[in-house]
Amino acid sequence: MTFRTGRIPPPHVLTIGAVSFTAFAWASAFVSIRSAGAAYSPGALALGRLLAASLVLGVLLLVRRQGLPPRGAWRGILLSGLVWFGGYTVALNWGERLVDAGTASLLVNTGPILMALLAARLLGEALPPRLLAGMGVSFAGAVVVGLSMSSGEGGSTSVLGVVLCLLAAVAYATGVVAQKPALSYGTPLQITGFSCLTGTVACVPFAGQLAAELPNAPVSATLNMVYLGVVPTALAFTTWTYALARMPAGRLGATTYAVPAIVVLLSWALLGEVPAWLTLLGGLLCLAGVAVSRYGPRAPRTPGRDGRLPAGRPDLTGSHERNSA
Repeated sequence: MTFRTGRIPPPHVLTIGAVSFTAFAWASAFVSIRSAGAAYSPGALALGRLLAASLVLGVLLLVRRQGLPPRGAWRGILLSGLVWFGGYTVALNWGERLVDAGTASLLVNTGPILMALLAARLLGEALPPRLLAGMGVSFAGAVVVGLSMSSGEGGSTSVLGVVLCLLAAVAYATGVVAQKPALSYGTPLQITGFSCLTGTVACVPFAGQLAAELPNAPVSATLNMVYLGVVPTALAFTTWTYALARMPAGRLGATTYAVPAIVVLLSWALLGEVPAWLTLLGGLLCLAGVAVSRYGPRAPRTPGRDGRLPAGRPDLTGSHERNSA
């Protein structure tokens, strides 16, 4: 699709682009975490990643001349920064060291379901049948992918690893639901930037580990840590919050079920890892579920120049779904 010079693409096109970029960036993060995690402990990796992200986001805030968010946004910023940027990152890094990638992805993929339930309970968002059906299909696909990728070595699984991955899923869902009302007061860049800074401060106790491990870590591991901070965190979290400001949290969460399918494709294309037919089937189910959850009748458009929610009061009903991609 082409656009005339000087014209901004329609809001729904920008939202689709934001969701797509986020999914691909988060999918690539799984590969980078496994690489960097071989040289860095969970807390050190989280702090290094968040430091790189905070630096990039700080520069973007200065360039865009966006200062402190309004007072109404800080509750969501602090909560999402602590539990999502900080807690989720550490828990996932730690969990992936104790369980195989397939089990980790399966457990973390309970997050979108928790997100939809929390959004319905706390934000008053609707749970339409198509969304529930799509999430069910996608979760079934995630189960298939997880089982097909699980090593099952020795027939044992670390209980601590399972608990950590489940905690990561809860932190993920909680952080998204906390961000949603905050986006009615601040911009996506503000919410992302200061949430990331909050998570960075929360991970400062790991500074000693990072300082001790950095000199001995391979250059490739350090580059992967920086990549995690710049792309999957600084850029992808900003595009995520951009999309979150324009569609219900539950429906946006359902789109992240495309991530396991993208991971399979990226591993196939970039690493030469040919997936088993069961893995491909699971990936197709993930994508099919996303398609089902995203499909729905179009609501009448309402006037608006940029498609953003009105500032000053959070929309707790999910009525802004008309601006979704």
